[in-house]
Order: sequence, then structure tokens, then C-alpha cells
Amino acid sequence: MIADEASLAHLMAAAQKGDAASYRVLLAEVQLWLERYFRRRVAPAQLDDLVQEVMVAVHAKRATWDPTRAFLPWLAAIARYRWIDHLRKVYRKAEDELGDHDLAEDSEEEAVMARMSLERLFVHLPAKQCEVIELVKIDGLSIAEASARTGQSESLVKVNIHRGLKKLSALVEKAD
Repeated sequence: MIADEASLAHLMAAAQKGDAASYRVLLAEVQLWLERYFRRRVAPAQLDDLVQEVMVAVHAKRATWDPTRAFLPWLAAIARYRWIDHLRKVYRKAEDELGDHDLAEDSEEEAVMARMSLERLFVHLPAKQCEVIELVKIDGLSIAEASARTGQSESLVKVNIHRGLKKLSALVEKAD
């Protein structure tokens, strides 16, 4: 049986008053209506899950239906909102599956070449300056952590970083 608006409204009103039998019939009719509603809107493999999501939402929101108003527009609104949520989920998943195939890949060769260039430049600096520049600027340690690791005071670490970077900058400019 596929109920009309008046029958569905009557079943929902009875269900709101606690009639369990009317509620079971209403849910069966709602399920049939939802299957027809979603049949052309979603893939067949997704139909049952979406119908069940809406059925749970109808159950959770059943107290919000106003018996003085039509039942089917209330049901259709819930179904439409769940369908939109479903589409967002599907498109988000499809977007995630695309991945980052078009992004430029990180080249280990570039990192090796950069490290070799840095090592060549570090030859011109005192060892203490090289050590703190590497700890703070490359490894990402804080000034306090670099100070603790090297035994230099925090102010000396800052001075060595400043002087070392200034000398490195001058070396690079001179090379150009």
C-alpha cells in the first residue's frame, strides 16, 4: 500500500500519541516513499544507506511535525537535507581520491644539492656559528634548546646566528 498525504498524516498523528502499530505502518510507508524519492538521485549501492539515514532522522525529528500541517512536505524537507549531506560526503570522498597527482613532487636531488651548497658555505664560518645555524634555522630548535645542546649562552647563540647568517649572505652576494 502506498499511502496518500491524509493517510500518512493520520498515521503520524497516531504515532505521536503513542500508537506503536500506526508508527510501524508509517515507517514502512515512509521507507517505500523514500526509496522512490532517491531511486533516481543516488547510485543503487547508496540507496539503502541513505534511506536508513533519513528514517533515523524522521524518528529523531518526529516530535517536530505539526499535525495541522502537511506530512509529505515535512518528510521531503528531511529527505532533501539528508540527500544534500550525502552528496557533499560523496564529492568530498571523490575529491580526496583524486589526491595530489598533479602537484610537483619533492625532489631529493634538490635537497641533496642544497645541502652540498650549504656545506660548502659552512666551510667559511666558525664551527660554533655553523652548529647553531643548523640547529635553529635548519632543524627548527628554539634558541633555548640550541643553547642547552651546545653549551653556549642564549645571547651567544643569537649573536652567532646573526653573525653567521650575515657572513653567509655576504658570501652568496659575492658569488653572484
